[in-house]
Amino acid sequence: MIGLDTNILARFFLQDDPLQSPMADAVMDSLSQLKKGWIGLATILELVWVFSKKNRMDRKEISKILSLLLTREEIEVENAITLRAALQIFRQGRADFAYCLIAASARAAGCSRTVTFDRIAARDAGMELIG
Repeated sequence: MIGLDTNILARFFLQDDPLQSPMADAVMDSLSQLKKGWIGLATILELVWVFSKKNRMDRKEISKILSLLLTREEIEVENAITLRAALQIFRQGRADFAYCLIAASARAAGCSRTVTFDRIAARDAGMELIG
């Protein structure tokens, strides 16, 4: 198994760099059931940030890419069940993906609630607004 960095994934999906995109394609094409690619949740968070802030992708596009990563047999995602739950929250509301992942991670850890000062996270990610 090999770890996949945010830049590899970004170049693969965006195809925006004439030198790095083909190299990222080669890495992704080399993956298989026997030689999987591993993606950590920190990488997912950074990838969503790159897509939404730097490339101005909408929620639907981001959701589609995350779903693809979760369904590829040659990819293993850290805490995939939690990521699926976060993705479901993200699709249904307007909370930032990071808040969705925080809420889903807290639930998976057995937390009875997750408190926040962010109104949208409270409304759309199921957190409890305080203050």
